[in-house]
Amino acid sequence: MRTSPGYASLFRTPEFTPLFLSSAAQTAAQTLGGLALGTLVFRATGSPLLAAVSMFGPSLAQVVGAAFLLSGADRLPPRATLTGVAVAFAAGTAVLALPGLPPAAVFAVVLAQGLVASLGGGVRWGLLTEILSKERYLLGRSVFNMMSGLAQIGGYAAGGVLVALLTPRAALLLAALLYAGAALGLRLGLTERPPRATGRPSVRATWRANARLWSSRPRRRVYLALWVPNGLIVGCESLYVSYAPGAAGTLFACAALGMFAGDVTVGRLVPPARRARLGVPLLLLLAGPYLLFFLRPPVPVAAVLVLVASAGFGASLVQQERLVTLTPTELSGHALGLHSAGMLTCQGLSATLAGTTAQLTSPGVAMTVMAVGSLTVTGVLARGLGVGEGAGGAEGDGVAGAGEADSRVDEKTGEARAAK
Repeated sequence: MRTSPGYASLFRTPEFTPLFLSSAAQTAAQTLGGLALGTLVFRATGSPLLAAVSMFGPSLAQVVGAAFLLSGADRLPPRATLTGVAVAFAAGTAVLALPGLPPAAVFAVVLAQGLVASLGGGVRWGLLTEILSKERYLLGRSVFNMMSGLAQIGGYAAGGVLVALLTPRAALLLAALLYAGAALGLRLGLTERPPRATGRPSVRATWRANARLWSSRPRRRVYLALWVPNGLIVGCESLYVSYAPGAAGTLFACAALGMFAGDVTVGRLVPPARRARLGVPLLLLLAGPYLLFFLRPPVPVAAVLVLVASAGFGASLVQQERLVTLTPTELSGHALGLHSAGMLTCQGLSATLAGTTAQLTSPGVAMTVMAVGSLTVTGVLARGLGVGEGAGGAEGDGVAGAGEADSRVDEKTGEARAAK
């Protein structure tokens, strides 16, 4: 019986380490800067809605990027694009640290950052499928997710300390430096690669690829499972600052720790044959503990609930693995970028919805409402995400209608042409 490669083998793969370290710096910068900005806005306005949108507002711009920019994920050179994205975030975060910046300008910068990020996600994950094989993608993505959890723990912990001891603006400046360091690491650590697909990026190419990806019923189900249940729970997370203004960093760190544990379990400890069975149970775990927040538990109890719930984010690895198997190689960056853009858009919308609900009720009640929504969506999708729908390609959908069968024939024909 062949032993599957471990995490150490990934770091022996050329270019994996610089991509990994630069992504870690960007994640730390994002968490540090997000907490600082959310605190700054909440102190200035006292509004849970504005605090939530300031932290998760960049996600709202992802839908624009998904509609107009995603064709660039496979048609732009990866090293130059990723370096440019990191530089843009460094500049934007430095602008947010300027004193006296009007609220309208703050949200304009936040939305511009989200637009840039919509392209960066597709380029990064598409590049990862080149650095690693498709068979090793889940293992690699698992490492990135674990890194994200650890970087968020460090970022939120450092952010809480910096905001308490210094000022939110000082934390924003440090985040800008981290983004700049990530840009340097990408520029020096990656080699120049040609784009995965030919042609110039365009709105028409983006729409055509989106339509092709969305035409498959199995892929639609995977996308919805990746976007909606998780996004609604991120809406709960967006209320940590207003739920516990003095301990938001602790709640965010516990969420990151739980996510880390879930990713380790799914990515490395669970055998592949059993992995597909965990998708729905993990989504239920993700939302379940938040049902108790209407009781307004004290911070220690809330931290434990958040820790347990966040292990459910491991469901995304199950669905990402299936998405990769359902996607032709020449669309891998676009498909993963659409996943990232749609997920972050849903997170931004959920943060806005959660903030609005909290404004009308309370943060604890709003968290419970979002959890009920997440459980409802998971229940609707559960049948299509069962074991019979495992990662077996487009045929995993079972019996298809005639129109869908034709779509699959066309898609496989396109893949054959690309192989030639």
